[in-house]
Amino acid sequence: MAVITFVAEETEGLTFPCRLDVYAAGARGLSRSRLKNGVETITVNGRKAKLSYKLTGGETVSLEWDDPVPTDIEPEDIPLDIVYEDDRVTVVNKKQGMVTHPAAGNWTGTLVHALLFHWGRESLSVGALESAEGQNAARPGIVHRLDKDTSGCIITAKNRESEDYLHQQFLDHRIHKEYIAIVKGHLPERKGNIKTQLVRDSKDRKKFTTSDDPAVGKFAWTKYRVVAVYGPYSLVRLRLKTGRTHQIRVHLKSLGCPIVGDPIYGKKDALFDSATLMLHARKLGLRLQGSEEMTYFTAAVPLRFKKVMKTLHQQFPKADLKHLYGGGR
Repeated sequence: MAVITFVAEETEGLTFPCRLDVYAAGARGLSRSRLKNGVETITVNGRKAKLSYKLTGGETVSLEWDDPVPTDIEPEDIPLDIVYEDDRVTVVNKKQGMVTHPAAGNWTGTLVHALLFHWGRESLSVGALESAEGQNAARPGIVHRLDKDTSGCIITAKNRESEDYLHQQFLDHRIHKEYIAIVKGHLPERKGNIKTQLVRDSKDRKKFTTSDDPAVGKFAWTKYRVVAVYGPYSLVRLRLKTGRTHQIRVHLKSLGCPIVGDPIYGKKDALFDSATLMLHARKLGLRLQGSEEMTYFTAAVPLRFKKVMKTLHQQFPKADLKHLYGGGR
């Protein structure tokens, strides 16, 4: 919890009447991020108000944050599993549980904090960077992301030129992104495409769902291939043709095959009641600067996958996929 209280007094460059947010930014040095993100309560002379409130001078203003935006992003000595590195990029096998970049509820311990330390950088002032880089102020070098509960390959840029170069490849969908997942259930075909619109769940704004209406949400395309089946469980390889938030998790659930250990879209599994999300970004392919060929990076299969697969091998015989799905590869 953080609280700032001040009296609205005449300040050079500001005249009354003046919007509360304009005054707070100009006279108190509060950044737009700190004002717009996480402010729980705003009061003027003890009464609740909004950032658009017009101050006339002399009012007592109180701003309260439940999860305040920090003024600086400090480097943190967090071990990283480096897959590849040169003077332009760093490819990391991100561990499960690590958030990619600072955001509400996760202002420390992110991949960005770890990279700043690894690169030998100084702390970053969010306010100073804000006007020049907008929303990217807290995301230096980040050109794509993985969910907190998803592990695997993620590429980061060491400088702005590399960041722009990589970002364009993602915009042009020229990236090879391959995942592995263990799901509960059997996919309808041995291999297939899932093409839907992804929209916010009207009952829970933190979740997404699918829609067949092309006029809503964002188009999402996932390709899948069943690698193995053990009893009621399947090991699946997936390729992303688009990169939407929670895309794989929502798409697999829409086919009745939620990912084992998914805390948002799955259900408690009797056999794997303590399992965490069984989704891993196994391979990432793109063109590095100065190269005409695709370069592929692979993140080792994590221990949590090996443990679940060991149990599946012990509990169930491996299914004959040709028998299960018919002939063909």
